Amino acid sequence: MVSIATWNINSVRLRMEQVARVLTEQAPDVLCLQEIKCAEHLFPYEAFEKLGYTYRAVHGQKGYHGVATVSRIPFTEFSRHDWQDNGEARHVGVELGGPGKGMILENVYIPAGGDVADREVNPKFGQKLDFLGRMTRWSEKIDRPTLLVGDFNIAPLECDVYDHKALLKVVSHTPLEVETLGKLGDAHGWVDLGRKHIPAPERNYSWWSYRSYWRQKDQGRRLDHMWASPDLAAQSVSHRIVEETRKWEQPSDHVPLITEFDL
Repeated sequence: MVSIATWNINSVRLRMEQVARVLTEQAPDVLCLQEIKCAEHLFPYEAFEKLGYTYRAVHGQKGYHGVATVSRIPFTEFSRHDWQDNGEARHVGVELGGPGKGMILENVYIPAGGDVADREVNPKFGQKLDFLGRMTRWSEKIDRPTLLVGDFNIAPLECDVYDHKALLKVVSHTPLEVETLGKLGDAHGWVDLGRKHIPAPERNYSWWSYRSYWRQKDQGRRLDHMWASPDLAAQSVSHRIVEETRKWEQPSDHVPLITEFDL
């Protein structure tokens, strides 16, 4: 059994204590972090070392974005793609060894896309769509068992948001974003593990705005995802959302997802 977790941590140095708690209580073999918000030399390597996560692949930059994959089973860094086409640190891929031998694990932080769903007046929205287009072309060429995880910043299904009609024009749930993400899904025949194990229309949120959560409003969206190649998806045996992290002090606005595989 191999367990893989993904979490947009919204600053790994600020929330290292929470990361340590998740690693201790949930004990995933591998953790993929997004939005680490630090340059590689400032990543808290020692803290992970003490927890037994001695394998790390960190793609960081100062203050923004950044992804990191940490593991207690061996891996080798496999790739760093610039799907944003501007040098931002938004992806790192690794090839697992040991009990995960043969699995490629791709950790990605897709751009949020700004506030206006129109690429003519909001370049960030266009960058998001173009990012997905580059990922789609990459997906078409995948020929190995691959797990794609991270903050996709899109809630694709009507039941992936608290109010479908109210959010149709809100970036993260617009029809154009959903259609573009669908093309990415079709390019490799990706299996959405979140909905394999928690079928629609069951509640399945991974992100809440700080304001709505503190008001105790369950206004969530499913922005974080774990997608697997069809052969790898058949080996997934469980998937869970670690929602209690949102009740911790100074939490991230995202919660961890964890999938277990019988390899």
